[in-house]
Amino acid sequence: MTIWNLGSINADHVYAVPHIAAPGETLAASALNRGLGGKGANMSVAAARAGARVEHLGAVGTDGGWMVARLESYGVSCTHVQRREGPSGHAIIAVDAEGENAITLWPGANREIDLDVVKRALEQAKQGDILVAQNETNGQVEAAALARARGLTVAYAAAPFEAEAVRAVLGHLDFLVLNEIEARQLSEALGTPVERLEVPNVVVTLGARGCDWIETASGARHHVDAPKVEAVDTTGAGDTFTGYLIAGLAEGRPMRQALERASRAGAIKVGRRGAADAIPTAEEVDRAAL
Repeated sequence: MTIWNLGSINADHVYAVPHIAAPGETLAASALNRGLGGKGANMSVAAARAGARVEHLGAVGTDGGWMVARLESYGVSCTHVQRREGPSGHAIIAVDAEGENAITLWPGANREIDLDVVKRALEQAKQGDILVAQNETNGQVEAAALARARGLTVAYAAAPFEAEAVRAVLGHLDFLVLNEIEARQLSEALGTPVERLEVPNVVVTLGARGCDWIETASGARHHVDAPKVEAVDTTGAGDTFTGYLIAGLAEGRPMRQALERASRAGAIKVGRRGAADAIPTAEEVDRAAL
């Protein structure tokens, strides 16, 4: 089974700051690191490190060769990653002393993906494969509709959050993953609780408190705790969780088991600085369960 990820690829510029800047405030950073990031790239790396076969669908600019090479070094297939004129996507990330972050995104090539290339790639997908997407690229609705028509399982991570982006893709989804703030915002925008969405499975991440899995057909809510860890950098933790979750589903793990493994992976990630480059391996995650 293959995971097809229509996802962003970013260069992350990460600044260590004493606290997140207030409006009008100027801060001096104590450190700067550049690494691979983007919600899509993070999820692809997480899924590949979890043991899944991953085909990344996305785009980079003329400066993005090193990012493609980095993805491939982590076991992600980049056969369908497009090259565009102009800059790749990048993120300016401030991380404070408590591990919390503030992120500014420049989409670059991530919003210039040729959907004909995506369509031709998905024509190679088999029934039972999984498509995952996030809100950092163009073509989310088109890809989800095509994947659903071909019998793929379709998952969506609702970040960066825009209620209309979620509304547009809802009818094609089997899995929706969002954090508790996004869940509240979506409920307010749609006028309905997430328990009543027309998506079979909704996963609400709760940070250090773990996550809730909602089976909307019955309204049943299942809670999974997260391991207690000291946060160093929360960047990419949610993407790590989602990538491991999708990989678990691709592997045929029961939902609770997939969620528990994903929660361990996310907890390990927050103890490390960086995004894709800091995502734990399957061996590290499974060792943490012992």
